[in-house]
Amino acid sequence: MRNGWEHTDDSGSIAAPMSSSILNRRNFLSLGTGMVALMAYGASWGSDPAVKKYFRKAKALGADVKITVLHRDEEIASKGIDSALNKIDYVEQLMSLYRQDSQLSLLNRKGVLRNPNSDLVTVLRKSMGLSKLTDGAFDVTVQPLWNLYNRHAQSGSLPSENEIAKVRSRIGWEHVRIEEDVIFFDRPGMQVTLNGVAQGMAADFARQALEEEGIRDALIDAGEFNAIGSPRRKDAWHIAVQHPRQEGNIAKTGLQGRCLSTSGDYGTKFSDDYRHHHLFDPRTGISPTELSALSVAAPTALEADALSTALFVLGPDKAKEMAESMKEVDALFISKSGDMTATDGFSLV
Repeated sequence: MRNGWEHTDDSGSIAAPMSSSILNRRNFLSLGTGMVALMAYGASWGSDPAVKKYFRKAKALGADVKITVLHRDEEIASKGIDSALNKIDYVEQLMSLYRQDSQLSLLNRKGVLRNPNSDLVTVLRKSMGLSKLTDGAFDVTVQPLWNLYNRHAQSGSLPSENEIAKVRSRIGWEHVRIEEDVIFFDRPGMQVTLNGVAQGMAADFARQALEEEGIRDALIDAGEFNAIGSPRRKDAWHIAVQHPRQEGNIAKTGLQGRCLSTSGDYGTKFSDDYRHHHLFDPRTGISPTELSALSVAAPTALEADALSTALFVLGPDKAKEMAESMKEVDALFISKSGDMTATDGFSLV
């Protein structure tokens, strides 16, 4: 979730500081329906003077969800936004670690889930496909590592090598079994977190809901950005990216027809030097050291969400090679010193 997402202006520019905080960006909370009323902006957009901008903000997935719609008809815009927010709430109910009755919580608590929701099965299968592709750099079973580091953070300490090794024995994507009518762990003490994919799925479902209502120009910020059309039907949505170490933005990217997700070392850090943070390499149990942030543009928000974590863990060289090998996937890399590199297709404006 992009904490500090400020505004849209008439150029379609979105001030969107990057954030990957598990505490602030990745926690699940209840959707605050009606939190901010639908607002129409009187200025016309593009060549059609009847098109207005409609904006609504709500609480979901741990932070603010923001949806901007361009349309002639207020009723259609409002109905579309309602439907999109309902879809986001559906994902939250299904995959929340903080709702005891969610399917994910039931799986983690019992180690088995019978008659799982088909969307949960889909997101787990896609996650495991990425785990295989990245040789385990992306792994939804890292929740025990987060629990370990978070416990130590309460006393300002870091876990020992022995503690990390012990917890790593409960991690491994290949030990999550998905069969026709059941999901189960074949190792005791395992837990799954979908915080690396759920917000992406929520943004994708929200997009589908808007399109089903006939909306062709919109921007969804459900923690990951999903862009439909463009602000003026000519230009891209412009998203400003915050500097990972200081106030202000480090870059701005144009987004049209693709989705954007960012992972960074600064959202939840376990040491003041950013050496230890919430992005873990599941194969070692410690945080990667080369990057401070990484943004991914991809065809779907779920793909962008998962890849932003996976590529961060892989490191810039392997990550760049992988991004360039994937269709319509591009990435922006920000080093610990603030230097930027990007694949050729990553739009900087």
